[in-house]
Amino acid sequence: MKDMNRESKKKAAVPDRVTPGNPLAKRSVTVRGKSKQGNPTIAAVLQLLEQHYPHAECALTHQTPFQLLAATILSAQCTDVMVNQVTPALFAKAPDAKTMLQLSQVELEGLIRRTGFYSNKAKNLLGMARGIVEQFQGEVPQTMQELIKLPGVGRKTASVVLGVAFHKSEGIVVDTHVARLSQRLGWSKETEPVKIERDLMKIIPLDKWIEISHQLIFRGRGLCNARKQRCGDCFLQKMCPSANLL
Repeated sequence: MKDMNRESKKKAAVPDRVTPGNPLAKRSVTVRGKSKQGNPTIAAVLQLLEQHYPHAECALTHQTPFQLLAATILSAQCTDVMVNQVTPALFAKAPDAKTMLQLSQVELEGLIRRTGFYSNKAKNLLGMARGIVEQFQGEVPQTMQELIKLPGVGRKTASVVLGVAFHKSEGIVVDTHVARLSQRLGWSKETEPVKIERDLMKIIPLDKWIEISHQLIFRGRGLCNARKQRCGDCFLQKMCPSANLL
């Protein structure tokens, strides 16, 4: 998952979650920007995404919450494909926080070099593992507030782990694909991930927070990529403000 910035440098203030009782979690609004067919509701777009991507899930290979956390840290400025090529050797030597701490910085850098920014990532991985061992008895914490205290863990990484490993909706993962499609669909005019997430949290029902990211990522990797929009083949064409501008 390519990140839009380095999360460890900026952990912006975004509401930890919108509770089920909060009207924002149930709010139904229309997509900004008119299409020829009118302003479609968010619900209609979500329904189509669910129909076409019912089994969309995280592409990072992992067996435990710790491995998912480590893989997500490695995915910053790197593709999931590359991360999945690197992690088998890494997890063979360091399957959990305690064993990771047995690796030296240099040894860890060698294992993750192909993911880029390996020196900083190795430092974050060791710091994250140390925090889990010393503060959480070797177990990955299950709240946003606790996770973002760990080195290299921002809201995006924490949301991935909470949603995928623990099925908890405390935020919406905003990577480059989610950001791009949110803008094209008219769901947000912002460019910063934390601000886009704030907009999405206001209009996406709470029970859709986890799956919407995976579905938009699948869509963004396919027809609606950064280089070219294949709007003629897109099932969202009639609902997308950007498609009607082409």
